[in-house]
Formats: sequence, C-alpha cells, structure tokens
Amino acid sequence: MLHDDLTLYSTTASAAGGTTNVTPLTTVVVAQLAPNGDPSKLAAAVQADANAVTSGAISDKVAQLVAALKPLLDALNTSIDPMSGEFQANGTGQDRILDTLNVSVRPDGTAANIEITVKAQPASEDAAPVSIVFRTDESTITPLPAVDAAALVQPPTPAMVKDLLDRINACYALPLNQRVDSTIGSDGNAFGEAVNVIAPACRTLFVGDDPANFVNAGLHVGRTSSGPRRPFESLFRAGPTNLKHDRGNFEYFYPSGDIALTYRWTDVVGNTDNDVFNAKIVDGALKLTGNSNAYRAAVRPVSEQKDFLKHANLMYNASGYNVSVDNVLDGNGNSIFSKVVATSTALPGRELVLVPRAGLTTLVLTTDGTANGAVNSSLWRMAARYVDPAQGGNPSSIEPGNLFASPQFDDTQLRAIPDQATWKLEFFLAAGGANPVQYARTFSRAPTVAEAAQMPTVEMTPALRAELLPEIQGVQRGIVFPAPVPSDPNANNIDFSAEGNLDGWAVPSGAYAPTTFLVAGRGPNNNRFTDSITVRTSARKAVIYCQPVNTPSDNHCTSVGNNAYQYAQGSSVSSFIFTARTPRQLDVRKSFEAWTVSLP
Repeated sequence: MLHDDLTLYSTTASAAGGTTNVTPLTTVVVAQLAPNGDPSKLAAAVQADANAVTSGAISDKVAQLVAALKPLLDALNTSIDPMSGEFQANGTGQDRILDTLNVSVRPDGTAANIEITVKAQPASEDAAPVSIVFRTDESTITPLPAVDAAALVQPPTPAMVKDLLDRINACYALPLNQRVDSTIGSDGNAFGEAVNVIAPACRTLFVGDDPANFVNAGLHVGRTSSGPRRPFESLFRAGPTNLKHDRGNFEYFYPSGDIALTYRWTDVVGNTDNDVFNAKIVDGALKLTGNSNAYRAAVRPVSEQKDFLKHANLMYNASGYNVSVDNVLDGNGNSIFSKVVATSTALPGRELVLVPRAGLTTLVLTTDGTANGAVNSSLWRMAARYVDPAQGGNPSSIEPGNLFASPQFDDTQLRAIPDQATWKLEFFLAAGGANPVQYARTFSRAPTVAEAAQMPTVEMTPALRAELLPEIQGVQRGIVFPAPVPSDPNANNIDFSAEGNLDGWAVPSGAYAPTTFLVAGRGPNNNRFTDSITVRTSARKAVIYCQPVNTPSDNHCTSVGNNAYQYAQGSSVSSFIFTARTPRQLDVRKSFEAWTVSLP
C-alpha cells in the first residue's frame, strides 16, 4: 500500500492477452522493479524505455517473493502465481493466501520498505506478529519464519467485510426517528441508551442482535448530555443519517478470535475519515463487538512535521508513537491515575511512563517516571531531522519540553519495528490496589524519517501566515489574549482564517485532509492547556472557542455568559496542530509553532 493508501499496481512484459492480477503482492513486485522502489513511477520508466521491464526480470522477482512466502504456502498446503494465476474470490487457494496477508509498501526516496505480515491468530496478547521486512534495493529476501498451521484460522473474506459495512449503511440510511425511540430535541438530535436503538437493521449489527452487548473502554452504546463520548453516539444524531462505510479491510485477529478491521466513512457532504471496528464471526456473518478494556487508551504511530513560523530554518520531520490515555477524573476533579506505564515487545528495554498534568485531558509522558518530569504531550519522538540539511544539530535540543528517544533511532532501526507491534499499558491507580492492564496492537509502524519526508502535509495559507507573523514577532509565547469582551461572542477565540473569512489552510495534492485541529498554550497562571475540535475534511478554516477543564488549577477560560467562554486575559496559544489519519491508522501531524525558539 503506497503511503498507506489503497492503490495497487501490476505489470506485464507481454502485449498478449491473458490474466494479469492486481493485488498487494503484485504491488510488491512492481515496487521491486520501479525506480527508487516507488511503484507509481514504473509506468513512466517503461514509457521512457520499453525494455525497463522484461519477462525475465518479472519472473526473477516473483520467484524471490514466492520463496519468501514458502513457510505460509506449506502451512496452507497450497501454491501461488502472484502475477497471472487465475483464482476465485472464495476464500480458498490463492485467494486464501491474499486474505491471510497484510502488505505495506513505503517508498522513502531511495527504495521502498516492504513488510508482509501473516494474519495468524496470536496465542497471547503480547505475541509477536509473523512477518518479514525487506527493502527493494536488497538482493535477497529472508523467508517468513515457520508458520503454525493451527494458528491460521479461516479469515473473514472481503465479501463478509463488505456485507458488514453494507448492513451498517442500511442502518444509517434510516431516519433518526426510526433508528431510536428517544425524544428528539429542538436541535434535531436525541439522547439515549442501547435499549433506545429500536431499528432491527441497527440492532442486528451487534453480537446477540443487541447493542447493549457492545462495550468499548468501559462505555456502553448511547449518547448523554455530558461526560465522555459514548460508542455509536452517531446513532442518536441526525447528521450521520446516510453515513457511508466502505474500504473495509480485515487487519488481524485478537487472541480471542475477534477481528480488527479498518474502514472509511463518508458523510452526505463528502467529509471522510478512517477508523476501526472490532467484530467477530457469528453464523457466517460479522457482528460488531467491543473490547474488555476499562479505559480509553490507544497507541498510534505518528509522522510529524513542525513548522516554526518565526524560524523557517528549524522546520523538522519526526517519527514516533502517540500513547494516548484519557485523563479520567474523580468527583473532585482529580485524576484517578498516578501513572500509566507503556512497554512493547517490539522495543525491548524501553519503558514509557505517562502521568496526569493539570489542565490537560490526556496523560503526558514524563522524563523521569514522576509528575516532576512531566513533558508537554503523549508523543514519543523516536527520531527527528531538520528539513534543511544545512541546519546543524537535532530538533531535540530546541524542544526540552517534549520527549525524544535518547539515543534516537536511525531509519534501519525504525524499519525493523513490525507493523503489528503489541503494547502493554499498566494503569497505576491513585487510590491504590491492583493495577489494571490493557493491550494495544498497532496497524502500522512508525515511519522512518525518510518515509515521513515523502508525505505531503497540510499547509498554512500565505495570507494567514502573513497576518500572523507581525502579531507574534517579539512575543515569546505566541499569541497572548487581551481582556474578554462579553458583549462580543466572537472575541477572544481562535479564528484560524485569513482576513475576509478566507482559507486558513490548504491541502496539497497527495496529502490527507486533517480531521482534528488542536491548539496548545498556557493559562494566566502558566499552566498548560489544550483545546481541540473535529474539522471536516472539506474545511479550510475553523474557529476554536475556549474549552474549560474541570480542575482547580485551570484558568485559561473566562465565563462571559450562560455556557459561553472566552480565553482569559493573559492566556496564550503557542501551537496550532492538525492531524489526519491514514487507512492504516497512522496519524499524519502538522504543527505550526508561534513561540520564539531559544537556540542552545
């Protein structure tokens, strides 16, 4: 999958008729034949030189690939002809092989990094995936390790995945008053619990034909007027009517036999995003199921680019993991966690510790395992490199408030991390007692810095950049708010648009449009805060209003009326952060930094 999207490639050296398959495995072969490993570049190479691809070269690469897959072929007692072997999409033979593999193809400007993972059912939560990693510029491919035939549980076919998404679409095609029997408010939406979901088309999506059986991170299906977001809140809102789900892909098995599948949703005005469902096979069909986790937590790989508005020479690319854990508060506004410890079998000897920090809704990493060493975020930057090759040093030296690996990982080390790395999260409760444990398995590894540099990202429009620069010059913290104006609801907010209500950001060709917009800054008491909103993929400007946090030390917002807030005088905003998510659940993050960097 090129840059984690769903584009597939194939080739042939013959103009004669016949079968030419187009699959993830043919994409691997094309990448091996293409200049610099980028499969999208092979067609142009062939146009320039008709002899760029020969039947002998194709045969050599195919034979090499088949030999690398031999342990899997032996376990399934079958064979494969990736380029031209005819097969039916019925879950047997060559189709079974394709259903049993995940393939990633990541060009980095020099070659492509390829990973092939077997979708075997793991024996335990922390079991390592069965996979191989190689580069297109290598002369050999190390074969898969031995594959246990007993672990090769029959996977759901693409037809089964599509059937589930079609059934979900049929549920959301119903008007709100047919999906639920809750009272619909003046805003056109409803509140309710699982029992209020009444449409058979919706109820039968879930295990036991009952949405009450679906529990995710301790939360049941429903929608409430306050508190954390609940699973399938969209069933209770009018806006998601006719929401479409497609591009489903079975990713892996859990030890329980449940499956994880990725998919894309698209709303009626064309906004789209990528997400994940958990499901299980019941009587030959997929049914939605939750997880046994108590807390909302996830580990996702991150590709990041930081743009320092006042320091163009300091722009850098970084790669790492975001260990996101919601900061759950007790009745007094205090965190129920003293810390959370994250480890991964893919990174032996590494331990990440997260702690609560006043004013923030998620836990943050710490340099020393205690609250005293708390940094600004939950993003662990494993490697970072300035875009300008003439800029000396490393970005870690200008950002002591963030956690960088020490020593940092090189691209070879990052390539060795499996896509399906398992992470263990151990929760230490402030009240004491047993420490709950949860596991997370990623869909993709952190990219190499070279791969990250190949990914186009959202850009601030020149008009907005020209307006911001004079405002932040000479101001250490970025944008500092004046006194609130209660009579003006548009005062003291964050309006990310250019003068005249023009676009604030642009999405270049090939870039993923952001779906989350977050700002970070400090309150008048110097405590840190983050405020965020969901943005439509079609949006190119947005407004963020101050979002108070129910903790004693948070004072970055001021009440100016009934449920109305503005940023308090002296509050400041230093970072504007946009995040998009790829189909393989890689967060592509672009931040615009308004603060003044003090060079070491």
